[in-house]
Amino acid sequence: MAHDPAYLSLRHAHRRFGVKATATAVGGFLLYVLLSSFTPGLMNRSLSGHLTLGLALGLGQFVLMAVIVWRYLVHLRTRVTPVVRGLRGLARHHEATGGGRGPAHPEPPAAPYDRGYRSW
Repeated sequence: MAHDPAYLSLRHAHRRFGVKATATAVGGFLLYVLLSSFTPGLMNRSLSGHLTLGLALGLGQFVLMAVIVWRYLVHLRTRVTPVVRGLRGLARHHEATGGGRGPAHPEPPAAPYDRGYRSW
């Protein structure tokens, strides 16, 4: 299964999305920290009443995380889940036709753990 083209494309797409999402989250947070450190005058600029640009950008970090989580869920629903369902069906078909370890080839029994439990 690990060499199936659908599985390989699934891993590639999932990894690519993870890299993009991580870079976006870390980049947004790093930008906020750098702006806070090096441009305090800009970050202290009042937008409305007690709301400053720094506070608005800080709250924007929560919005950014929510957007990333939403995009992740959309990615799972549209790209990952259909491929996983197809691969699961393929694996079940492979087991049913005797190509895998089915009832004719049961799993060997697990070796007992001979040292017992450790006390904390």
